[in-house]
Amino acid sequence: MHLVPADRAGRRIIDDHRVCDAIAAVGDSGDVARWAGRFAVLSDPNRLALLLAIHAAAPISVTDLSVATGMNDAAVSQALRLLRTGGLVTGERTGRVIRYRLADPVIHSLLHLVRPPHEAP
Repeated sequence: MHLVPADRAGRRIIDDHRVCDAIAAVGDSGDVARWAGRFAVLSDPNRLALLLAIHAAAPISVTDLSVATGMNDAAVSQALRLLRTGGLVTGERTGRVIRYRLADPVIHSLLHLVRPPHEAP
C-alpha cells in the first residue's frame, strides 16, 4: 500500500495491490487534466471533423476545410483558433493562404484509431 496517499490511508481497502495499480494508472493529476483537455477538444463534432479532414488532407486551407466539412469559413476559423491554442494544429502561411496540419503526435495517433486516412465511410 505504498502508493496510497496519507490522507486516504485510513480508508477501508479490499485489494491493496489493485488500489496501488489503480493509483499508478491514474498518475499525475496534471497529466489527467491535460488528457481531459484533449478529449474536450475532440468531443465537439465540428472540431473533430476538422481534425479528421486535416489528418487526411494536410496541409489544407480554411476555405478547403469549409467545403470539406460543410461549415462556413468563420466557424472553421474560430474552431482552428481553439485547435491552435491547444497545440493540436499549426498553420503555414503561403502569401495570403494559411494551410493547416496536425501538430500533436498523440492526436495524430488517436485519429488513426478513429478513422484511418482514406478509409471508406
